[in-house]
Amino acid sequence: MFDDFDAPLAPYWTQTRLGPGTLTVSTSTLRLAFPEVQEGHYADAQIDDYGSLARSAFPWKPPLRMEVRSRASLPSATVGNPTTNFLRGTAGFGFWNYPFSVRGDILMLPEAVWFFYASPPSNMALVPGVPGWGWKAQVIHSMRPGALLATVPTALSTGWGLLTGDTRSAARWLQRLSGANEALLSADITSWHTYTLEWRATEATFFVDGTCVLRAPQPPNRALGFVAWLDNQYAIATPRGTLRFGTIACSPQWLELDSIRIEPL
Repeated sequence: MFDDFDAPLAPYWTQTRLGPGTLTVSTSTLRLAFPEVQEGHYADAQIDDYGSLARSAFPWKPPLRMEVRSRASLPSATVGNPTTNFLRGTAGFGFWNYPFSVRGDILMLPEAVWFFYASPPSNMALVPGVPGWGWKAQVIHSMRPGALLATVPTALSTGWGLLTGDTRSAARWLQRLSGANEALLSADITSWHTYTLEWRATEATFFVDGTCVLRAPQPPNRALGFVAWLDNQYAIATPRGTLRFGTIACSPQWLELDSIRIEPL
């Protein structure tokens, strides 16, 4: 599959525009965008290739190679950066299992192999030592036998963390439960970069402009769908047992895609 957006969006793509979200093709670029949005109002601009498919019919499994050329209107939120002028909500592109299906599918734990961004107040602290927000290469592999074995220890260590304030054990068990591997990216997302994923049965390898940024063992192997999106949501899931979702007020912002290529390895 290759799309350089040299024409109107192909029927291959399922287009989602929620709230004031827009999808615009211009000068061989797809722009996912929305204007100023107030807190409590949801905006989403998205394309995907799973549409109304059942999960069993999702189109992508390893081994494959994905390459996306992308940039955004605002910088990513970074640790220690005092500026408030950053991309808000979540954004990204790659493969996932659409775990929160509204089509009647059975709800599932998340599976993903993708480039993922979340801004504060999001705090999805899945990997010890990695901030719970930022621009990341990320693998989540919750649907595996080891995840079930980690359920009780995760609950017990989370309770201990609430009582004592020591969440180190809970953080380790949360990573085992989610099967998460991730790396924070230093790429300036306001500039064009080429993001590449090589997804094999035993390892997912992520590159930015040809430089390896993450090797993640034991990625998901089930069929997943491709998605690229920009929205104004946040999510909090921490070793202290905090779980919360919501929307963020934001100024006008966009994510642009110059091309998408997915091919077998």
